[in-house]
Amino acid sequence: MLLNENVDLRDRSNCTLVYDEAEHWLHATWQGYIDPQEAQRGAESYLVRAAEWPCAWLLNDNSGLIGPWFESLEWLTDVWVPRAQQLGLRYVAHVVQADQHYDTLTRHFPVTLPFELQIFQELADARHWLRQQR
Repeated sequence: MLLNENVDLRDRSNCTLVYDEAEHWLHATWQGYIDPQEAQRGAESYLVRAAEWPCAWLLNDNSGLIGPWFESLEWLTDVWVPRAQQLGLRYVAHVVQADQHYDTLTRHFPVTLPFELQIFQELADARHWLRQQR
């Protein structure tokens, strides 16, 4: 079920959030070049929708991203992470973008998080791990 879709009309980059009814998790898909404002808008949209659809599991798919993804790790750490935890997030399966040179989470994210974060190269592996966490 589609919960949110942010599309940049200039270049068609987008962030889509769905509730996967078969898997019982939230699935965020990021595609194209996401500028810093789009990244924050997409992350904030997750928080709004997660308040309406509380879910312990998030599949975050960055495999379709191009270039740098999120410049404000401070905002993610100080704002997004605590709010996501309050909303019940416990497990995040993060699929890295093809050009891993730009994947911020795998290179710079804090070691200690209030939920479990696993990094994957392949979407199928991320799905498999997330299923095991239920």
